[in-house]
Amino acid sequence: MNERLYEVCDSIPDAIRKEDRGAFFGSIHGTLNHILLADKLWLGRFKHQLFEVHSLNQELYADFKSLHQERQKTDQEIQAWVDSLTDEQLAAPFRFTSIAKAREFVFPLWHIAAHFFNHQTHHRGQLTTLLTQSGYDPGVTDLLLLPGTEIEE
Repeated sequence: MNERLYEVCDSIPDAIRKEDRGAFFGSIHGTLNHILLADKLWLGRFKHQLFEVHSLNQELYADFKSLHQERQKTDQEIQAWVDSLTDEQLAAPFRFTSIAKAREFVFPLWHIAAHFFNHQTHHRGQLTTLLTQSGYDPGVTDLLLLPGTEIEE
């Protein structure tokens, strides 16, 4: 889904992508940036590799092409991490310090992983609204109706 949305965003002039539309992270670009930032933050936690963040709206890349390249790289890293998981790891306690709440939390890893993917979905929903309001069609985003997922009998 990330790749499909980035393809749509690639056709949008930079000024429109960066126009503040009153969304939680301002613009289309700001929303894409936040999703990437959060993914890199969580992935760093999961892999025990510090990803330093100053705020949750920190801009990682002002340049769309660089943002897109890092999104692709990060999605590959996420897939590799998911492929490496075991049932035992998913059931184990996972400890982290929240930037938003400034305190430590402990949850089973499966719960954090569910949050990780739900967070992406939540903000991609905002992104599709911003795209539609800007006159760009994000296409089908409903998981059930994605092309190529239905079993042909």
